[in-house]
Amino acid sequence: EQSYMESVVTFLQDVVPQAYSGTPPAEEKEKIIWVRFENADLNDTTRNMEFHEIHSTGNEPPLLLMIGYSDGMQVWSIPISGEAQELFSVRHGPVRAARILPAPQISAQKCDNFSEKRPLLGVCKSIGSSGTSPPYCCVDLYSLRTGEMVKSIQFKTPIYDLHCNKRILVVVLQEKIAAFDSCTFTKKFFVTSCYPCPGPNMNPIALGSRWLAYAENKLIRCHQSRGGACGDNIQSYTATVISAAKTIKTGLTMVGKVVTQLTGTLPSGATEEEILAHSNIRRSPLVPGIITIIDTETVAEGQVLVSEDSDSDGIVAHFPAHEKPICCMAFNPSGMLLVTTDTLGHDFHVFQILTHPWSSSQSAVHHLYTLHRGETEAKVQDISFSHDCRWVVVSTLRGTSHVFPINPYGGQPCVRTHMSPRVVNRMSRFQKSAGLEEIEQELTSKQGGRCSPVPGLSSSPSGSPLHGKLNSQDTYNNFTNNNPGNPRLLPLPSLTVVLPLAQIKQPMTLGTITKRTGPYLFGAGCFSIKAPCKSKPAPQISPSKSVGGEFCVAAVFGSSRSWFANNPGLKREKDQSKQFVVESLYIISCYGSLVEHVLEPRPLSTAPKISDDTPLEMMTCPRASWTLVRTPQWNELQPPFNANHPLLLAADAVQYYQYLLAGLVPPGSPGPITRHESYDSLASDHSGQEDEEWLSQVEIVTHTGPHRRLWMGPQFQFKTIHPSGQTTVISSSSSVLQSHGPSDTPQPLLDFDTDDLDLNSLRIQPVRSEPVSMPGSSRPVSDRRGVSTVIDATS
Repeated sequence: EQSYMESVVTFLQDVVPQAYSGTPPAEEKEKIIWVRFENADLNDTTRNMEFHEIHSTGNEPPLLLMIGYSDGMQVWSIPISGEAQELFSVRHGPVRAARILPAPQISAQKCDNFSEKRPLLGVCKSIGSSGTSPPYCCVDLYSLRTGEMVKSIQFKTPIYDLHCNKRILVVVLQEKIAAFDSCTFTKKFFVTSCYPCPGPNMNPIALGSRWLAYAENKLIRCHQSRGGACGDNIQSYTATVISAAKTIKTGLTMVGKVVTQLTGTLPSGATEEEILAHSNIRRSPLVPGIITIIDTETVAEGQVLVSEDSDSDGIVAHFPAHEKPICCMAFNPSGMLLVTTDTLGHDFHVFQILTHPWSSSQSAVHHLYTLHRGETEAKVQDISFSHDCRWVVVSTLRGTSHVFPINPYGGQPCVRTHMSPRVVNRMSRFQKSAGLEEIEQELTSKQGGRCSPVPGLSSSPSGSPLHGKLNSQDTYNNFTNNNPGNPRLLPLPSLTVVLPLAQIKQPMTLGTITKRTGPYLFGAGCFSIKAPCKSKPAPQISPSKSVGGEFCVAAVFGSSRSWFANNPGLKREKDQSKQFVVESLYIISCYGSLVEHVLEPRPLSTAPKISDDTPLEMMTCPRASWTLVRTPQWNELQPPFNANHPLLLAADAVQYYQYLLAGLVPPGSPGPITRHESYDSLASDHSGQEDEEWLSQVEIVTHTGPHRRLWMGPQFQFKTIHPSGQTTVISSSSSVLQSHGPSDTPQPLLDFDTDDLDLNSLRIQPVRSEPVSMPGSSRPVSDRRGVSTVIDATS
């Protein structure tokens, strides 16, 4: 914790003007408009062979970082060594969006038209290639190998963002989305029914490896998936308090609006909404907060239209996610979870998407979590998942990054789920063997909570617009077919409200962070932090927007680089990176400073005793910092690049791997990667003989057994007992069974005289038990010593 004196010093450093504090002015920096962590071939762990031996060689993918300036842009790579490397730098006017396109997925029928030119950089600049079109209206694709422009795609309206994966390039326009094939860059499909968002993200979308989610402007009942957002009726004390606070707050804002209207000044935020509201009255009314997810592979060419008349080809899910307009959304790495935020920014929703191959109306959308940020309004600009999907970081325009714990399968985050380096199962072994799940289900069905199998008993109001009516026939079928295992059918999983474990705020200047955490900070790779860089006067804190107090930040999880930079002499051991339960969190701010924060979750310190279900708290501390902002004196770093440039090497490696996966011969001589046997098995056909061998190894389960075997219960113990004479004893800690003689008088358990008991003669060491006689076994029963008692417990 800071002392009072220190806080005063940092306050002075922050607020008091430069001349007064007497430090020499820092060198001039270029103004940053946006920052983003990029996923490209360079850090693609699934398709870049360099990382396939990730667990054995300690090869970790680098962080790839893009910075957009008021003049041009820059690309940085921060490898695991911590030595930051500049990969690209150019000054050609302002850039609104840029992406390094990944090498496309190819097949025998579909080849890459631009394979010799890759890697490609897609840029949306203010002055396009033609020069005549309005600003930000074309996407130019440049080859980083040759330096030439290979393709330009023109639009009539301004472009807001670019997204890409190995299948498509998505261009985001106002209320429209256009998707282009990655191999040919011909138009694949387009969407024109997006809901207009006031900003900062004018048309929020999320692109996974195959699915594309966007904000739809109306809810079509016939395509609506089951589930979706649950209302504010979460049956918990905190939720009640929160909703009470919400109603008070809305009352206050309404009073505020009335007062401002009386005084004649409208707040700047309200004007946009007023304009939007007026324009919406003229057209058909739009419904905010609806999300449609489409499958980019199966969707038809041309316009994608979700309407009563259209069939649901390619529509994966269609559901209400919020009551306010969607502001930002993101898929997790596996693409099964979707996090959405609305324009208020109080609560973020985590949905699990369970698809049905037939239609979107049969799919289910489970609302697993409501991540509660707070009661003040904030616009979300960035969402990032950890690689194991147990942590999600949401950054707002105020420059604060909120760290939430979640589970990919839902449920309360606790010590058991988040304190181990690996992901744990939804149920612990004890819960599984003790049969607690069935009891829990019975209880919830009797109370008629959210998990109620009877639709009428559901705690959500039946008239709620957020809940489509669930078919009681399905519920009946589910019970009659004895099918509790289908996750798409009822009961829905319960909703969990999660509060952030850590809120990492961006310092106003770099000087503050140096002051607060001096011993931890060092310059790894680029520059060490010296004087606070305060060449800007205080009011211009916000480079991202004209409104004051808005910071552009981006966050990503990655392996720790500070450990390596602290001990450069030591070789990084294999399990060195495994010592952290959570990966480090890297946050880049609008001042071009990248800071690594080490996150340490631990059991709640106020908990009386620590068990598996103890809630968590989190310690965070900044460990390392890189100053990556460009100065006007820096030289540009433009293509064409050498063949040993990291981006070119990565593109070659991924393309080579793509050829082998498709069973094609890579062009030219084999690349730097040795051909593994797995490729041969992928590319060559298997003979029929091998297939027969495979069939014999298939384990067939004809029916599911009981979840809990009799001996898995905690009340049984196993011991080895040596019978004396004809007495057979079966030991159980719950009851003692004695065999009775012919006269039906109970015999003692062990016949020996207690007086002359020789302790040494007792066999303390357990011996192997005798095998049980099986029907059809060749071994005669008379071989076995003693008399066996067979207890049939199945009936």
